[in-house]
Amino acid sequence: MDESPESPAASPDDPLGRVRLIDLPDPSAVIFDLDGTLVDTVRTRIDAWLDTFEQVGIPADRRHVAGLIGADGRRLANEVAGVAGRTLSSDKAEAIDRLAGERYGTLNRDPRPLPGARELLTALEAGDLPWAIATSSRAEQVDASVRALRLPGPPPIVDGSHVAQAKPAPDLLLLAAERLSVPARGCWYVGDATWDMRAARAATMAGIGVPSGAVDRAALESAGATVAVTSLAELAAELARRGLIAG
Repeated sequence: MDESPESPAASPDDPLGRVRLIDLPDPSAVIFDLDGTLVDTVRTRIDAWLDTFEQVGIPADRRHVAGLIGADGRRLANEVAGVAGRTLSSDKAEAIDRLAGERYGTLNRDPRPLPGARELLTALEAGDLPWAIATSSRAEQVDASVRALRLPGPPPIVDGSHVAQAKPAPDLLLLAAERLSVPARGCWYVGDATWDMRAARAATMAGIGVPSGAVDRAALESAGATVAVTSLAELAAELARRGLIAG
């Protein structure tokens, strides 16, 4: 596995000494998480998992599940089962993950893009900066969310079915960089979950945290975010300032 990325120097202009987006070098590509980052589906995802755990007879706490959204579904199933004093076989964890995905597909009827998502992706699509989506979700779970973005064409996507281990393992992100033909170390990975930031660090990418999902800025920074921004609009403005997308 690649080494951890070098952290850029903290900005003297930030009262807390944090790194700012402006302090990072230009990205070779921008890779995005999907649920909670581009599309407002985290609550639906949580509901799907809670319904599934109830169906299989495993007690689950909403807050605990919320903090696990974005991780590999088999890992999520095992962690919740472990807290309930259960041990799952690999086949059982896989089955629960699939049940949760099916339930999510039923509930995810009208997903809505998060503010600024469609505008940012449309600008990237019109420019020369490579970009992609890397999500732990399986292929059959992403269609409705991607359609909600109403993009000009199908976006490049790496999903959980393409790798043996999803986030927080770096496999998804590394595969996305490989498919874009760019070095992983030069990529920015944008996500809303602690698992996104851990995966970005493992992949030697700059982790750009957006607190639009189930966790706040402090949690993203604690998980290793290189930079935490307030919104996708802030990210778009910085890319436009650098001339990487149209302003």
